[in-house]
Amino acid sequence: MRVTDDHLAQVWDQGFTIVEDFLDAATVQAAREALWGIYPRPEEYFSDPQRHPRYARSQFSGLRFFPYPSWDLNRVAVYPDLIDAAERFIGSTDIEIYKVELWAKYSGAINYDQPHHRDFGNHTLVVPRADGSHVQMTTFILLSDVTEADGPTKIVPIPRARDIPLFPKQKQFGELFDREVSAAAPAGSLLIYKTDVLHRGSDFTAPGRSRFVMLVDFQRRGWRWMGKMSWPNHADMEGMTEAMVRMTPRERDLFGWPPPGSDYWNAQTLADVATRYPGIDLSPYASLAQPG
Repeated sequence: MRVTDDHLAQVWDQGFTIVEDFLDAATVQAAREALWGIYPRPEEYFSDPQRHPRYARSQFSGLRFFPYPSWDLNRVAVYPDLIDAAERFIGSTDIEIYKVELWAKYSGAINYDQPHHRDFGNHTLVVPRADGSHVQMTTFILLSDVTEADGPTKIVPIPRARDIPLFPKQKQFGELFDREVSAAAPAGSLLIYKTDVLHRGSDFTAPGRSRFVMLVDFQRRGWRWMGKMSWPNHADMEGMTEAMVRMTPRERDLFGWPPPGSDYWNAQTLADVATRYPGIDLSPYASLAQPG
């Protein structure tokens, strides 16, 4: 589903928006099935949690970083309507993806409650501009239903936070519970929020529950004081070759791949990149490549 202008206006006015039915049903189903190549199925986990001790180590033990073994997961990060929303929100087509994470949580593994905080602390070396320029677009894509029992993200809307200074970035636990709203939504929904918005993770309130989300974040290209992940550092991970082969030139560009017309492309680089990524269609790059 295309993110409407009203949804994007809500991000500016409230600090966040929720778009239900954002992913089509087939994409949700395929991505969810692909999760079980990375995580234990809920029924497997809850049959014997002690067989999966890693999820009890910290709230963040369920994080896995892009790329993933399955294209059914990797393609969610470059979902066309997500790219379209990022271009319109940031106000440019010259954008990049600077973070992709999967996050799994299982009730009872650990207490997932958090104090309210602002995400800019590890997304930029400086601070967000109050006038909305130099903005980053941060998102959660729900790959499972998130009800009030499933540890939904809790957010303090901008109108309820105007009296709260930017620092400290993290508030005292419980201090703002009376101002927060829930981002509970069905599988396939998209949460967009700004990095200066106060929010927190909450704990499950029922046993046998689980939550699976993908986080995909965008910014305008070239702002070296912003970012989080270095994609070349992930280039040899399982799934990256298939992802680069199956992506369009536009989708590769979001990860910093040299675009058609770049002076990087010549006969040598075309031949060697084709060897590194068997099956890739380099014709868009070859048609504008430099001689030699």
